[in-house]
Amino acid sequence: MLGGSFNPAHRGHLHVSREALRRLALDEIWWLVSPQNPLKPVDGMAPFDTRMASARNVARLEPSIKVTDLESRLGTRYTADTLRVLRRRFPNTHFVWLMGADNLSQIGRWDRWEQIFAAVPIAVIARPSYSLRSLNSKAARRFARYRLVDQDIRRLADATPPAWVFIAARLEDVSATTIRSRQIAHHHPHHA
Repeated sequence: MLGGSFNPAHRGHLHVSREALRRLALDEIWWLVSPQNPLKPVDGMAPFDTRMASARNVARLEPSIKVTDLESRLGTRYTADTLRVLRRRFPNTHFVWLMGADNLSQIGRWDRWEQIFAAVPIAVIARPSYSLRSLNSKAARRFARYRLVDQDIRRLADATPPAWVFIAARLEDVSATTIRSRQIAHHHPHHA
């Protein structure tokens, strides 16, 4: 599962998902489009339907990605709650939480972040300029002894949490923030 605002979805999300599919031998990846990330401002957030359409458009390139509105339908706001409900509803599914290294750097700000590590195995994918910082983050230090070595990453989905891996992959230097900034500049050019 890859959760996020997808404001908008972009090739970085696709890259992270493809790396996880390949390196972790996952069957499929669910993109959980968040109705509203509690850590992000409402201002500048595209409408939910627009973000869902953006995610579907990007995910169409990879048949193993399923774009979902599960959080909206479940009424969950925090990842810890979403994972709790999904594990109860799908007791025989081996979930893995995917995130970019940027999120590992700041997961200590997430609501009940330690419960997330206790709920499901986690795969962290390298992101430009975040990898070193993320590996020295509060969460990485707190769960250092549960990090699987590279030769064990294909067994992550079957590992008992807490368990996590760091996947050093080819880096995609793209972010939704940069894309939104370009869109704003394109629609509102400065007058000289």
